Amino acid sequence: MADMDEQERKVVTEFCHLLEKSKQLFNGLRDLPQYGHKQWQAYFGRTFDIYTKLWKFQQQHRQILDSKYGLKRWQIGEIASKIGQLYYHYYLRTSETNYLNEAFSFYAAIRGRAYYSRTSKDDRSVQMSDLMVKKLRYYARFIVVCLLLKRMKLVRDLVRELSKQIDEYTTTYEPDDQLEWSLVLGEIKSFIDADNSVNVLDMDSNTIVLSHRLSGHNTPPLEKTPMMNLTLQEILIVGNCNDQVKFSELTIDMFRMLQTLEREPQEDVTQIYDASPAPNKIPFNGDTGGRTLKRENPHKYLLYKPTFSQLMVFLASGFKELPANGAMLLYISADGAFTSSKHPQDPAYDYGGVVTNSKRDSDHSNKRVMQLKDMHCFYPGDLYAFTRKPLFIVVDSDNSPVFANMPHYFGQPLVVLMSAQDTPSTFQDQHHRGNLFTLFLHSPLMGMCLVSQICDVPMNLWEKCQGLVDRFIAEASRLVTRGRNVDPSFLQFFGDDFLRLLTLRFIFCSTVLRAHRAFKGRQFYPRCHPSLPEGEVLDHPSLYAIILDLATTLDVSHLYYDTHDLQ
Repeated sequence: MADMDEQERKVVTEFCHLLEKSKQLFNGLRDLPQYGHKQWQAYFGRTFDIYTKLWKFQQQHRQILDSKYGLKRWQIGEIASKIGQLYYHYYLRTSETNYLNEAFSFYAAIRGRAYYSRTSKDDRSVQMSDLMVKKLRYYARFIVVCLLLKRMKLVRDLVRELSKQIDEYTTTYEPDDQLEWSLVLGEIKSFIDADNSVNVLDMDSNTIVLSHRLSGHNTPPLEKTPMMNLTLQEILIVGNCNDQVKFSELTIDMFRMLQTLEREPQEDVTQIYDASPAPNKIPFNGDTGGRTLKRENPHKYLLYKPTFSQLMVFLASGFKELPANGAMLLYISADGAFTSSKHPQDPAYDYGGVVTNSKRDSDHSNKRVMQLKDMHCFYPGDLYAFTRKPLFIVVDSDNSPVFANMPHYFGQPLVVLMSAQDTPSTFQDQHHRGNLFTLFLHSPLMGMCLVSQICDVPMNLWEKCQGLVDRFIAEASRLVTRGRNVDPSFLQFFGDDFLRLLTLRFIFCSTVLRAHRAFKGRQFYPRCHPSLPEGEVLDHPSLYAIILDLATTLDVSHLYYDTHDLQ
């Protein structure tokens, strides 16, 4: 400080203060509760506020900070990375996809301006190996954001760069965590591979990246009635399949479902990519902690391998936060937990359920006492209390049928969509790449291509087939709204775009699998509770005819029963 004038000293002192304050606030984020809406908002607001000041301050006084403080480029990169993380975590807590764009702009700037690359091996202000780890973590975080924004060309570039950086890190430092980073790289590659089960190709046979978020193009049509008064407000997405590919606490099923339950981001990411990043879209007013943007998406919790306790806490939180005329969606992708009971009677607890993570609850294990229930199983009966409010459940599991007898104790709307219990042996090796039922709910046409063993589809053929899928969805929507024997629960949920979409894609999945020659028997068909009427909806000739048109267009009609009567 001795060789600085007063103004320079003020700048350096203020920068040090802002930097320290920002670190304290950022580190405090991990102590905030993961559930509820209001407990964390004011704290996030203060954190965004201090990072805004820090970012602008280092921009305005860069020359003094460079010459007098010795500000390194990697330190600017660290600030940008923290702001990117803030936006990403704000997206996770609010489900607003526009904040992914903000995270992307900061992460892209770090790479574009090479903030992490200009480091000298003589720089002793930080351990070089620590800096390399920061760089690797930055790459992993950037890849997650790009995956969620479907920027697949950039994902592949980043994976190549990450691979090279991991090689350099392990060769130079021989660190203890080199196996861990090799596993991370393997996870990313397996995840990308699983997400490309069906490829849509352009004229030059290059893969076209399609978005599967809700937009004006794929929102199902609706003949609205007064009883359609519910809106989806709270979502729990649970992933507990042991051998399914995953990356960054997202299984492929969770990844697909979270996109299905979001609207397309409003902003064009390509414009943001070239813009100078500045955290000027802070989601909070610094004084009030109030949100400035209208919520486009239902709020959701992403639970990767939760324990029973965690699952119940988040369910209770979602239940508590539901406003009037709000509905909660519980999506579970999990391995079945099967009963050992010889004489099951009680549908709530005697038939098993789905697994939860037992690792963190091992102190209370009761597995030695066989006549007791498995305390790490999530049973249908565990949900009964939550049927006091409108509840829409999707279960993708090899034990999903146990959820078919949920009682209407409280007279509230209740719908359960369940995957088939089994898949034909031909498709069983696909399980680790994501469940078939979830794929149909995410992209009906991809589901049909997969069961028709089609891997590559030219874009013009895809668009033609997508037109037939849209026709199916419109016709199914008409049949549901006009059906005399459709349970009122379906109609009460049907006014919500997301819940209508899931219901109609369920009908598409059911019709395709019933028509498919390889899926012989009820154990291969999805089911729902309450049941949709077969004659009026599920087996309706007009829907069946569209599936046969699709099969003909895809040149796979030999895989499907050619007339309705042959089933």
